[in-house]
This record gives sequence, C-alpha cells and structure tokens, in this order.
Amino acid sequence: MTHDTGTLQADDVRGMFDRIAPVYDAMNRVMTAGLDRSWRRLTVEAVVQPGDRVLDACCGTGDLALAAEREGGVVTGLDFSPRMLERARRKSATVRWVEGDLLALPFDDASFDAATVGFGVRNVADLDAALVELGRVLRPGGRLAILEITRPRGILRPFFTLWFDRIVPLLGKVLPGGRAYTYLPASVRRFPGAEDLAALLEAQSFSRVRVRLLGGTIVALHTAVRA
Repeated sequence: MTHDTGTLQADDVRGMFDRIAPVYDAMNRVMTAGLDRSWRRLTVEAVVQPGDRVLDACCGTGDLALAAEREGGVVTGLDFSPRMLERARRKSATVRWVEGDLLALPFDDASFDAATVGFGVRNVADLDAALVELGRVLRPGGRLAILEITRPRGILRPFFTLWFDRIVPLLGKVLPGGRAYTYLPASVRRFPGAEDLAALLEAQSFSRVRVRLLGGTIVALHTAVRA
C-alpha cells in the first residue's frame, strides 16, 4: 500500500520550492516563532554522533544539515530544488550538497550512519518508497530522525486551523510562490498523523521507533533505528 502525500506532481513541487527559496528561511522563522532552530537542534542531537556519515534528505536551504555538521557529522545534504541548494551552498562549503530525489537516492546501500529529514518528507509523492530508500542507504543500526508538521491536539487545534488555513495562505498573496502557502495546510491534512507515521516506520526496516511532540503538539519528531 502506498501513501500519496499530496496532489501536486514532482515537477510542480520542485518549481514551487524554487520560487519560494528566497523567502523560505524567513517564513520558517515567522511560522514557527523562531522555534524551528531548537527543533532542528533536538533532531540532530537525537541521532547524530561525532564522525557519523550523515544524510540530510530534502535539505532545503541547509539549516538541518548545518546543525548535523555542528554536532560532529560528516554531512551530505540532498534536495531536488536547484534554487534551494543555491541558498544552502552559500551557507557552507564543507557540507556536500547534492541535487537528487529522495525517491531514488543516488547513494550505495548502507552509505550512512544517520539520516535526517526536516519538514520535507510530507512533500514526497510516495511516502512508503521514501522510507524504503532511507532504510536502504542507512547501515544496519543506523539512525533516522524525521521532523515534520503534524495535526495538533487539544487547545492548540483552533489556533492551528486559523493560522494554517487562513493567515498562511494570505501571506502567500504578497510573497513569492504564493501557491506554496495554500499547498502547505492541505499537505499537512493529507499527511499521516504521528502514530500512523510511527506505524509506517515499523512496517518498513526500522525498529525502536519513538515519537516526541514539540511546539505544543504542532510538530512531531520521529526517531528510529535501521534493523
């Protein structure tokens, strides 16, 4: 069974992220009230050890890859958006930046000790295939961390609905790549919930799956170990 995480084709998603690359970092800060930095730090602390070969897939403009490097990893950042990678390359000359697709990773089996995906796995067309590829390139015992927006619980649910369904799309009317800010809330609604994603990881080649909810339950950090 495959899980379609969006209605846009891959070329549409790539073009969308190319267009929003100039404002991507600023929008992350605004939409998370600056908390995205601490979430990335927690992500790499959970799975990266000094000297690890680390893959940051769907790396975007590179902030999570840089956090992994600061944690002591030897990092490869991969993304299929050329404009995002242009921004990433400006931030570091020591991270290896690679243009490529999470659904067909250009790496040999067991190439990495750890892998991270920050706010990117939600955008792939086939989530199951993405998890298979991440498992393939991790060595047995390698560690995976997925940081992703999730549907909130409790008292934050009404605020989340107002912010994502009303305010964020309005921002898109005045910023480059406005379609992305309509796509964002829709993609979160389509994406599996935190427990469902944990079950998908367990159904693939991963064990010791853990879920940590952050930001008052609006973000989930999944960690797992390659069996």
